Amino acid sequence: MKRLNLVFLNQQGRNVTLTLNDPVEPADPAAIKAAMAEILAQNIFISASGELTQAKSARISESITTPIPIA
Repeated sequence: MKRLNLVFLNQQGRNVTLTLNDPVEPADPAAIKAAMAEILAQNIFISASGELTQAKSARISESITTPIPIA
């Protein structure tokens, strides 16, 4: 499964990652940057270490799950 990871910094300078499943590809960097700016402007997410203060990075990750028969 592919995921879009939006990484922000919080008030204590720690990374906070918001993850969205099945992102649209190819990724549109301008749209992602605008979405991250809107998340910061709306101040709708607060981490355990404080409010989100800055967009740090964005990336698409992929995990592959392979079942292993054990019976």
